[in-house]
Amino acid sequence: MGNIPKSDYMVDKRLSIKSDKKYIMLPIEDKAPEVKVFLEIDGIKQIPHSNIRLAQNKIDYWVPLNIEGYKGKDINLLLPIFKRNGIGYSKINTSNTFNFKYDEPFRPLYHYSPFFGWTNDPNGMVYKDGEYHLFYQYNPYGSVWGNMTWGHAVSKDLINWEHKTPGILPDSEGTIFSGSAVIDKFNTAGFGKDAMVAIYTNDGDRQTQNLAYSLDNGKTFIKYKGNPVLTDPNIVDFRDPKVFWDNDSKQWIMSLATTQTITFYGSKNLKNWEKLSEFGEGIGAHGGVWECPDLFPLTYNGKTKWVLLVSINPGGPNSGSATQYFIGDFDGKKFTPDPLPYPLWIDNWRDNYAGVTWNNEPNGKTIFIGWMSNWDYANQVPSVNFKNAMTLPRELKLVNNGKHLVLANPPIETVKELRKETKTYENVSVNDTYTIKNLLSGNEGAYEIEMDIKPEKSNEFSFILSNNNNQQVSFIFDLTKEELSLDRTQSGDTDFAINFSSVIHSPIVKRNMYKIRLLVDKASIELFLNDGETAVTSLIFPKESYNNLTFKSLDKQPIQFNNINIYKLGL
Repeated sequence: MGNIPKSDYMVDKRLSIKSDKKYIMLPIEDKAPEVKVFLEIDGIKQIPHSNIRLAQNKIDYWVPLNIEGYKGKDINLLLPIFKRNGIGYSKINTSNTFNFKYDEPFRPLYHYSPFFGWTNDPNGMVYKDGEYHLFYQYNPYGSVWGNMTWGHAVSKDLINWEHKTPGILPDSEGTIFSGSAVIDKFNTAGFGKDAMVAIYTNDGDRQTQNLAYSLDNGKTFIKYKGNPVLTDPNIVDFRDPKVFWDNDSKQWIMSLATTQTITFYGSKNLKNWEKLSEFGEGIGAHGGVWECPDLFPLTYNGKTKWVLLVSINPGGPNSGSATQYFIGDFDGKKFTPDPLPYPLWIDNWRDNYAGVTWNNEPNGKTIFIGWMSNWDYANQVPSVNFKNAMTLPRELKLVNNGKHLVLANPPIETVKELRKETKTYENVSVNDTYTIKNLLSGNEGAYEIEMDIKPEKSNEFSFILSNNNNQQVSFIFDLTKEELSLDRTQSGDTDFAINFSSVIHSPIVKRNMYKIRLLVDKASIELFLNDGETAVTSLIFPKESYNNLTFKSLDKQPIQFNNINIYKLGL
């Protein structure tokens, strides 16, 4: 409760609610303290409760509490802790509709974002019967972190998404943290052939691994009565199980985050797990807790290599959270890394975290999606009714960057289907500065820039996106340092968090040409060099769309920008 005097609060206040409407509408203030809100139905308190930041001084937005299933019943809203002179109590009402400005200024057009509320880690990603399922960490009662639930969306193409009702809800044992989902084709768990089985972390008194299964393609889940299936009271951070079927060892393999390591477990039936090995001591980055592991095979030059993703917070290369990876071999029990210059990062910039891959992908591809934010400021970003979105889906590949193997992650091919209009510009030779104004007519901030850069004699050059409000982002290449930087200090709204305004750096390899794909979606930019050999992601919050493109030779040496195409993007 912070420093708010206890005398300012009433305890166990009951608010009688008419049951003839679909929703109880709750006024929310993001900076208000959380209060535990319960529903009492016919005199019985419903579990679980929700922690809700009920408005005290002002209303930031509204969230709905669905009571459609309780029509004709005696409903009370229980407010165990509530400020006496706060405005929230008097504003609670009921409604048959939930209306808000969905298309608010920073709502992405073609990236996935929740219909309303908060999101963080993608989890439970699996394909079944023509649909890609995206579950994700979700707060349905506010646009800051809390009430962790599995949100749910489906897509046939990984671009057009349909919002679904939440998949797995908190219970009396705790909230629902990250995990994975598999299709149990051989009915190893006994829940039914082709059951969709979710393996998730329950965050209660301690973190435990649990099962829930769906026999209707993810519409509803039944929690396994024998939960939890895996516990360890000696490990505090014990979470985020990623599971796959290993044909060689004929068992399920789980990668689990265990504080500063990843522990691998094996099971024949998803219910009984045996520890196989542990990885991570003395290798990679350890500036924060290890989270959200993912182990999968990729083919390089006809040979199978294994990749292990490990997200870390804090301790990223530009502060805050980021995802590192390891390349090596897996024998069904133990992961052995190749001798590479770790830590290696899937994205060196600041806004790609906790990404994992889809299970049961029908085309044999390894498709990844990440959370497009950073724990340094995710709760403070200036969107209102929702907070945070996902990166574009990316196809993971192993390539050699001229020095060693790296994990390339270009956008999936169907992203090109977003292109609605094309504007082509002549090749530009620059030894100082050149600006293209008004890139697109009616630019709403959703577009792609494709071009080739030939450095020629230049070792320091940049291109800049800007608008007419003197807001800009600069992409700066320093080939002497082999570094690509993003300057977002003048990008727009940056003062919502003390560490958002920054210059962000990423290593690159010096080359004679760079093929550029830059995808902009109102409040985000994703830059891909040479088919994703380097992929970097950043949030931006400009007052209006960037619609000017400036090329600069910073060392006044000639540089060539060729094959410049601008695509307006839309669903």
